[in-house]
Parts: sequence; structure tokens; C-alpha cells
Amino acid sequence: MTAANTFDLIVIGAGSGGIAASRRAASHGAKVLLIEGTRVGGTCVLRGCIPKKLMMYASEMSSAFSEASAFGWSEVTSQFDVARWTQAKDNELNRLEGVYRQMLANSGVQTLLGHARITGERTVEANGETYRAERILIATGGAPSIDGIPGLEQAWTSDDVLQLSALPKSLLVIGAGYIAVEFASILARLGVHVSMAYRADLPLRGFDEDLRAQAAQALESLGVTLHASARSQALSKHAGGFALRLEDGTELQADAVLNATGRKPNIRGLGLESVGIATDASGAIPVDADSRTTAPGIWAIGDVTNRVNLTPVAIAEGRAFADTEFGGRHIQANHANVASAVFCSPPIATIGLTEAQAMERGPTDVYVSQFRPMKKAFVGSQERTYMKLIVDRTTDRVSGIHMLGADAPEIIQGLAIAISAGATKRDFDNTMAMHPTSAEEFVLMREPARRHG
Repeated sequence: MTAANTFDLIVIGAGSGGIAASRRAASHGAKVLLIEGTRVGGTCVLRGCIPKKLMMYASEMSSAFSEASAFGWSEVTSQFDVARWTQAKDNELNRLEGVYRQMLANSGVQTLLGHARITGERTVEANGETYRAERILIATGGAPSIDGIPGLEQAWTSDDVLQLSALPKSLLVIGAGYIAVEFASILARLGVHVSMAYRADLPLRGFDEDLRAQAAQALESLGVTLHASARSQALSKHAGGFALRLEDGTELQADAVLNATGRKPNIRGLGLESVGIATDASGAIPVDADSRTTAPGIWAIGDVTNRVNLTPVAIAEGRAFADTEFGGRHIQANHANVASAVFCSPPIATIGLTEAQAMERGPTDVYVSQFRPMKKAFVGSQERTYMKLIVDRTTDRVSGIHMLGADAPEIIQGLAIAISAGATKRDFDNTMAMHPTSAEEFVLMREPARRHG
């Protein structure tokens, strides 16, 4: 093994977590090799968060154009060209990839394009070469699950939606998680007739029940047809489009289908068997609180571990690993009170406990505010904002905050600091409102809508 092929750290996967870990380890003086099979940036930058939000911005323009006349503007004639958007998006992603490559180079991280495979203890093979490091970090993320029902591999994934050259007239979304709700909302606003089929009674399993109900209403107000409690059996393609057969014998038809049934850890071809790493029932790599796997010298972070599958969490896990192993400080990523957002229309954001979770822990007070925001009321829109505070009555601490409405992600990000700092309901009450804003409602809720325990 030559010195050129020997490193302190080999990172497999140049997504957000892998890049963060590589740069942080290099800043501590480590010699780092980062291996990526496709493009630098990962799912979030190239196939997820960033392009999806750019598409959301495009879809929101339709409301801006239609509502402009109510604010005194002349009528605006407009038409959306998805091919133009796709080209502009690709240009921006190329720019971002260049930024990430430059940041890695400036940090002293060596980047290699190729498929990495672990071949034994502390050894990795890529492009026919063998590399060695005392520490190996797996940060390969996730990939769309395409084996839920027969024929599902024929459907689009979110990757395909972000590369469209033309919009379909109708789209059937299978699933009701983040990706399903976001793209259903976006494409409905762009003029596509959208329907959704999912097993649960409401979309967004795992979110607060009231927020889920609000999300369903918001989707229906956009014209999305919801097929709740639908158990998919098989997907078939025919000359006119697609047909999804349900277990009750009914068929749902659409020109195009989006598979949003979930994602799975991306472990294919990694060579985990060579070091005795066995995945769990979900296909994820089991790790401890320090992201250590069961194999000596190997760690894993991000979606491939199926802990909290969000970009900022992968980044925090990567930096905690690097600081612990190379920086002389034992740091663990904190997976409690992680804020999350669904960029649908209107957007959803949440942090902390749901009402049901809080009730299980003890006496709980629930504060609710629902209203038409000033901007929407002015144009006659029926769109409403929904806000909810969950309070531990014993300690008075705010244990959960949930919102559906304009600017919800921006508002909840700010309030996440208060939750992390242990703010109480009294702290909220003692905070002066900023008027006129929607966010002020969070400090003006005086009487609980309901009390539990």
C-alpha cells in the first residue's frame, strides 16, 4: 500500500453529511479521501431539498399572479414552461456543485469519483485501486423504494419529477409522506390534476393529528383528490397512461404516476458483508450514539442509518464524528427536538411533541389559533393558518409547536431556539408581540383550547 493511497479517514458518499464530516475532519488535520459514485452534493442539493424548493417557488408564482389585481396591479397573463424551469434549475445545481467542490479542495479534502466498496478491515476499493484508512465513514444516504407493489418500478420517482420537460395532464401520487404531499401540492398549483392514494386515513403519518387533518384540507382546497385508506395491489402501464389496482378491486387512472412510498438506506454494493455488518429490518446500518457500527474502524451517519432522516441531522452527525475522532472533543448529535418542514402549500413546520405524545407523558395543555392571514383575507382567499402550542402543565414548558401557514418553516426555525432552551408558556406570554404578523399569534394564546390529565 503506497503512502498516496493511505489516509486517516475515508468517507463514502459526498452528500451533505459526508461533505460536512470530511471538511471538519480535515480542519482538525486529518488526511481525508471522499469517494462519491455520481455527483458531489448528494440527494439534498441535487435531487431533493434544493431543487424541490425551487419548484415550490415556481408553483407559488401562480397565486402571486392571480392575486396581484386585488392589490391594484393590472391583470397578469402568464404561462409556466417546465422545460425552462428545469434548465434554470440545472444551471443552479451545477453552480452549487462547483461551490461544494471548491470548498472541499480549499479544506484539503481529496475527492474521488467512483463506486466505493469496503473490501476488508480498514480497506476500500474504488476504480480498481485499493485505499486504506484507520477510520471509514459511510454516508451513502437513501434511495427511492421501488419494490412495494408489482409494477411500481415503472412510476416516476422524485428524481424524475425534477427533470420534466413537459407536465402531464394528470398525476397519481402513491404515498402520503413528505415527498408525496410536497409534489402533489406543487404540481397541483402548476395546473396538473393530482390525486393521491395512501394506506392511512390522513397524510403525513407521524405528524400531529390536527396538523395532518389541516394538511388534508389544504390539499383538497388545491384540487387534489385524496384516496385515503387505499391499499395498492399493482401498477400497470397502458397506451393511455397508468392504472393502479387497489385491493378492493377499483382502479385509479392517470397519465403519470409518482412513486412516493418511501426511501430505503442506500447500501447496495458497499461490501458490508466483508466486515460483518448486518443491516436491520429496514435495511439500515445499526450504529450507537457515536455513530459507530458493529465493525471496528467503521462509522455511519445520515439516512443510511435510518435515525432522523433530515439533512441538518446528517450534517450534525458528521461533524460530531469528526470532532470526536479527530478534534479531541467527545460530541454526540442531539436527536431530540429536531424541527422539520413540509414545503407544501401552505407549508407545514413542526418541532417537539405531538399532542398524543405529550398526553402520554403527563398533564398537557393545548393552545390553538386558526385564522385567515391578512394577505389572503384581503384578496378573498379562504386559505387559513393553523397554529398549535403543546405545554407540559407540570413544568409549564412548551414541549411542542406545530404550524400550517405562510412562512411556517421560517417561524418555527426561530421558535426552535426557544424549545431547545426550555422556554415556558410564561416566557411566551411575557414576549411582546410584533404586529401585524402571523407569528405574533404564538405569544398571544392565553386560554387553552383543551386540557388533558
